[in-house]
Amino acid sequence: MSEQAAIATGARPARRAPEVLKLSRDDIYWALTAGWRDFRTAPRYGLAFSTFCVLGGYTILALIFVLDLKYLAYPLLTGFALIAPFIAAGFYEVSRRLEAHEPLSFALILSSVKTSGGRDLGWMALVTVFGLIVWLDFAFFVYLFFYGVKTPNLAELVTQVFTTANGMAFLVVGNALGGAIAFFMFSILVVSCPLLLDRDVDFVTAMLTSLRVVIANPMQMLAWALLIALFVTASILTGLLGFLIAMPALGHGAWHIYRRSVAR
Repeated sequence: MSEQAAIATGARPARRAPEVLKLSRDDIYWALTAGWRDFRTAPRYGLAFSTFCVLGGYTILALIFVLDLKYLAYPLLTGFALIAPFIAAGFYEVSRRLEAHEPLSFALILSSVKTSGGRDLGWMALVTVFGLIVWLDFAFFVYLFFYGVKTPNLAELVTQVFTTANGMAFLVVGNALGGAIAFFMFSILVVSCPLLLDRDVDFVTAMLTSLRVVIANPMQMLAWALLIALFVTASILTGLLGFLIAMPALGHGAWHIYRRSVAR
C-alpha cells in the first residue's frame, strides 16, 4: 500500500527499515574525534552525566563489600560495557542538539530523551538490564565451577587468580564468556539507542538495525567494541575516575558512529 493510499484509507503508512551504510576505515577515528569535540564544546553536560554514573558505581561497590559479595565486583564493573549504550542517552542528545544548533540545558536534554525515546527506550532499558543479569548469572556459575562456595577475601582472591593455574583458567574462561555476551549486547545496542532518540521507530526495529550495522561493518564495529573495552579497563584501573573522561568521549562518539552507519 502506498503512503497516499494509506492516508486516504486512514491506515498508518508502513515504515521502511532504516538504510544501513558501510563505514570506511577511518570512520571510527573520525567518530571518536568528533565525540571529543562535542565534549569540549559542552563539557559540563558530559561531566555531569559521567559523574552521576561514577557515583552510582561507587554505590554499587559499597553494597558489594557490605554484603560480602566481593567476587561480583569485577563482573559488575566489566558489565558496565553491556549497559553503557543505554546510559549514554544524555550524551547522544547533547551531540544531536549541537549538530542541529539547538539550545542546551539539562531540562531540555532530559525532557527530549524522555519524549523522543518514550516507551521504546524503556523497553531498551529492560533489554540492557536483562543482559546484565544474564552476565552476572554466568559469572556466578563460572565462579562456583572454579572455586565452589568458598568466598576468600579480596586479597586472597586476587592472589589466587593471578598466581595459580586454576585462577588463570578462571580468568580466561570468565573473560571469554563475558566478552561474548558483551559483544552480543553491543551488537543490538550500538546504534539502536541513538536511533530511538532520533527517529520514530520501535525498539525491535532499532535493535535489528543495530545488528545489521554490525553485520555490514564487522571489522569497524569490532574495533569500536575493543576501543570501548580498552577505555572501560583503563577507567577501572583508575578507580572509576577514568570514566569521567571515557564516558563523554565514547558517548558522544557513539552518536557520530550512528550518523555514519545509518542513512538519514
